[in-house]
Amino acid sequence: MTIPGGGRVAKRIASTPPVLSGYSYVRPLGSGGFADVFLYEQDMPRRVAAVKVLLADAVNSDVLRAFNVEADISARLSAHPSIVTIYQASISSDGRPYFAMEYCPDTMSARYKKAPLPLAEVLDIGVRIAGALETVHRAGLLHRDIKPSNVLINSLGAPVLADFGIAAAVLDEGDSETIAMSIPWSAPEVLQEKVSGSVPSEVWSLGATLYTLLSSRSPFERDDRASNTRELLTQRIVKAKYTPLPLAGMPKVIDEILATAMEKDPARRFPSMAAFADRLRHAQYELGIAPTAFEAASAEWAAASPVSFSDAAPRGPVVTTVAPDSRRAARAAKQQGAARDRDDLPVATRAPSRSPFVAGVIGALVGAVVIAGVGVGILFLTGVL
Repeated sequence: MTIPGGGRVAKRIASTPPVLSGYSYVRPLGSGGFADVFLYEQDMPRRVAAVKVLLADAVNSDVLRAFNVEADISARLSAHPSIVTIYQASISSDGRPYFAMEYCPDTMSARYKKAPLPLAEVLDIGVRIAGALETVHRAGLLHRDIKPSNVLINSLGAPVLADFGIAAAVLDEGDSETIAMSIPWSAPEVLQEKVSGSVPSEVWSLGATLYTLLSSRSPFERDDRASNTRELLTQRIVKAKYTPLPLAGMPKVIDEILATAMEKDPARRFPSMAAFADRLRHAQYELGIAPTAFEAASAEWAAASPVSFSDAAPRGPVVTTVAPDSRRAARAAKQQGAARDRDDLPVATRAPSRSPFVAGVIGALVGAVVIAGVGVGILFLTGVL
């Protein structure tokens, strides 16, 4: 199945906001093909939340699976400071699946359409989102829809990556039936349907996104609207002839970085988001801008509790994925083994030892009693008592 993107979605009337326990409805935020987003206020703890709710007539096994995967992936990754935070996922009283997430009042798409963003801010955004995507990739996943509208601005004014609705596990080429196409920011190999997504194609998409933020248009758009049809835009992207940023005074190093990210040959792009971020940070240093900290999850984190894309993944009652042979369990087994005699019979358990402080206090009290007793005895012998 091919999912077209980059175009306008037909407007429709938003569905009725569901009644959610612990939440008070505020207003609608937006509508998509399969879901609506509403603003709610959570009762405890008190905060606003954006709630994404599936349409009742759109709920089928495929859509529900994608929705569940989006919630799982977002929750798994949202500890990263540049990935939108998920609060809760459940089923509303009228049977519609939903999840609540942090409310982000703005998007990079709305920002760049007003005016080009300053270079220092775009470099900072690039490093932060590259760190978020490196974390996604280390978890064995792909985002597959990187574009300005999916980079939100949270309540602190920081960029966060959102919308994992068509994310997928890192697959071999040709293993996925879904092709994600937000055409202005998609790599040539994705538009040609050679791959459904890859690390190199995501490097391209982030490069195209940064270009858009700097120039207020996507890299292969033209000033003439008639030249920006889907067909003509696709043809130019497939040829991948990079056009320098149309801004006077732009440092040459910025075009060099973006041209590398958008090389036609995937093998000639940055090999990872970490490498992309490292080059952006070096450019910050060269331009006298304080380099942004690069934050990505460790390999140990990535190996723990991966998100399951299987339809058989448990829902409802929790089935733990934590290893039972933890250090605590090992210590308990060792203590239990030590509390048995040579005939493998239980032996009395020794009382817990007292701390040095407690033992000292008890000793002092006993000593005081003894000394007092001796003193009384002497007084009796001398006839004083």
